[in-house]
Formats: sequence, structure tokens, C-alpha cells
Amino acid sequence: MRVIFMGTPEFAVPSLRALIESTKVVCVVTQPDKPKGRGHKLQPPPVKIFAEENNLHVIQPPKLKSPEVTAQLAELNADLIVVTAYGKILSQEILDLPKFGCINVHASLLPKYRGAAPIEWSIINGEKLTGITTMKMNAGLDTGDILLTSQVEIGDEMILPELQEILSVKGAKLLIETINRLDEIQPVKQDDSLSTYAPMLTKETGRMDWKKSAREIHNLVRGLYGGAFTEIYEQKFKIWRTKIVEPLKLSAGEIKIVGKKFFAGTGDGTLEILELQAPNSKKMDASSYLIGHKFDFRG
Repeated sequence: MRVIFMGTPEFAVPSLRALIESTKVVCVVTQPDKPKGRGHKLQPPPVKIFAEENNLHVIQPPKLKSPEVTAQLAELNADLIVVTAYGKILSQEILDLPKFGCINVHASLLPKYRGAAPIEWSIINGEKLTGITTMKMNAGLDTGDILLTSQVEIGDEMILPELQEILSVKGAKLLIETINRLDEIQPVKQDDSLSTYAPMLTKETGRMDWKKSAREIHNLVRGLYGGAFTEIYEQKFKIWRTKIVEPLKLSAGEIKIVGKKFFAGTGDGTLEILELQAPNSKKMDASSYLIGHKFDFRG
């Protein structure tokens, strides 16, 4: 089977690896290189790096919907297009190109968490269960017919990278099972009345509201892993890891240092801050940070 693969982040790499082993990948479509780090040097996406290591043809169109890109893909005569976390919406012209249509590997149990950030929002919202859905793509946003699903439990302390790894591996396996069973699978229409949305994350998504409960804040920290932040002495601190502990008599946003432990009050309960990152510094555990810093803060 001739396959065009579309994907961008590390999450998509296992799916591409699985396709290489079981199909003929004729082209890999990924997003353009982007500037990263302090030097703003252009960095290729993980899918591009993996594809080039495996001598695959890679294209990085700035605009996927341009007629030139559609024509380029049409020339490949692909039987199937597979999309895993590509990050752009496909035009109807591209959806109509392959003989067997387009399959999407989506990191949620559709119709819940349609959209760009299903893994993050499932943790942030305190879900206990998520999974992978393979879907026959249409022009809507994750609204196509469901092919296969596979469930994954979300542990109370599970952090974003852990869930991403589990789902990426499970997604690759489910993708190959879907392809092998294309002739027998009966697609199931999604129930739109049960749908929820997982919008793109912004920097403000990570702003910690200490008036919320300890569980809500803890879930935010777990779901963003390095994206949650608060301001201490008018400086922005990233909070990487927290732990819900026995409540102390602290008001929302009040910080208390006990020995080498860092506690913060919330609207309901107390959090221990385990890992944090000060401005222009590296991530470090709280006990190490407290050796050289003092806090007397109420926010």
C-alpha cells in the first residue's frame, strides 16, 4: 500500500515508524522548521528528523491548501493518507486524493476532546480515562466516522510526557490494526451531542489561579508539565511538579516554607511545590532551590 504520512511532533514518530515497517511510505508531509531557543535557530520537527534518517521524501509546505501542493501529492498516486498530529486542516481536494481516503490517529476517545490539544486537556480536566481513536477523515474538525478505539487510564499523578508516550505507542499499534482491517471495519458516526473541544493552548492557559482547588491546580501542572506558571515578587516562576498534601492553614496563594519543603495554599487544600523554574534559570527541585532563596509571599 502506498501511503502519504502527515505529522509533526514526537508523538507522531511511532506511527510513521510502524508505517515504514508495514507499508510503502511515498512521502512525509510535516510543518516547516521553526526557530527555537535563545538563538532562535531553525529546528526541524521530530517527524522530519526521523523521516530523513530513514531516507524518506519530505516536504514542508507553508500552505497545505495551495493548488501546487495538492498537485504534488496527486502525482504520488497514494492509496492512503495517514495523519497523526500534523497540525493543519486538510482541504477536501486532498481528502479526495487517495483510493482508501484519509485516516487520522487522534489522541482521545472521540467525540470527546476534538481539537488541537486533547492529551493536555484530558489531564487538566481531571479525566480518568482517555485513549486513541482512528477516524475516517472528513472536512470537519475531528468529526469523521470512527474506525477503531483503544482506551487508556489516566493515573492521578500521571504527567503529560508519560501519557503522551503511552498514547503515541498505542496509536501506532491501532493504526496498523486499522489498516489491516480496513475491509471489515464498519465506520461509526460520531454523536455530536457528546462532543467536547480541546482548543489550542496559549501561554495564558498555564496561569495558576490559587483560588481554585488544590486538585484543579495540580491537574493544570500535570497537564502542561512546564507550562503552568505563577508570579512571585513580580517574577514569573514555572511550576513543573506539585503534590496534594494534608491541608495547612494557608489562604489562597500564601506560601509557607517548612524545612526544605515549599507549600502553597489554594482555594481548597494545600499543594507542595516539588519542582520549579525561576526566571532565567533551569528547572530544579524545590529543596535545592530553597537552599539559596527565601520567600515571604502572600498573593
